Amino acid sequence: MTDKTMSADEAVGRLASGMTLGIGGWGSRRKPMALVRALLRTEITDLTVVSYGGPDVGMLAAAGRIRRLVAPFATLDSIPLEPHFRAARERGAFELTELDEAMFMWGLHAAANRLPFLPVRAALGSDVLRVNPQLRTVTSPYEDGEEFVAAPALRLDAALVHVNRADRLGNGQYLGPDPYFDDLFCEAADAAYLSCEQVVETAELTKDAAPQTLLVSRHSVTGVVEAPNGAHFTSCAPDHGRDEAFQKLYATTPWAEFAGRFLSGPGEHAYQSAVRAWHEEQK
Repeated sequence: MTDKTMSADEAVGRLASGMTLGIGGWGSRRKPMALVRALLRTEITDLTVVSYGGPDVGMLAAAGRIRRLVAPFATLDSIPLEPHFRAARERGAFELTELDEAMFMWGLHAAANRLPFLPVRAALGSDVLRVNPQLRTVTSPYEDGEEFVAAPALRLDAALVHVNRADRLGNGQYLGPDPYFDDLFCEAADAAYLSCEQVVETAELTKDAAPQTLLVSRHSVTGVVEAPNGAHFTSCAPDHGRDEAFQKLYATTPWAEFAGRFLSGPGEHAYQSAVRAWHEEQK
């Protein structure tokens, strides 16, 4: 079996401008931020980003890397609306396809199963159809004749996700309270890059945890990146909670100033060092 471990820079080096990129996690929870930061160190742009949006969307939008965003929301959880996303959207920096949360999930399911769409009741009677005139409805071919929204497949060129542990083969394990659909992002993509808090031997994955925690299967993973604290400043329970103080700093600091201080270094080590230095200043 193939050892799929690689660095964050090697993973994003396989991406290209113009791609449709799915990013796992939810809001400000278990986002693959080390991979997002590595992406920001490249010149890749013109992306269609598909995400339950959080600071991944905010940073990429602020940096001008997004051409089109497909999302049901963009939030920092404890801060309801992602401020850098909002600022970029208000200045018309990218196109937005806003879907209902359930439609978004079924779009991932459709893509994972290589279907063009899946029927869903979500969005019927709402403004989702009004603001997305390209969406279509379908009628059940059976006696009920019920009308559904045809949730289009969210097919991805690549996906980025973060979990607690993984092995070198690409089996990924979550140990927190929610899987956040990361398995669907991987299965909906042509290539998936999985970052994790720790790479362990395969047998260690089920030594102290149930098999059901093996969220991501190796067949859907292209590369594995060991990235301790790689979800920072989002949470990655039970390994670490959200860094609320640093998130507040991110949310209230102009993008150029924030990026200049924390994202201008040569790699992830420089970012983590800058964060530790900032925390020391606050004591």
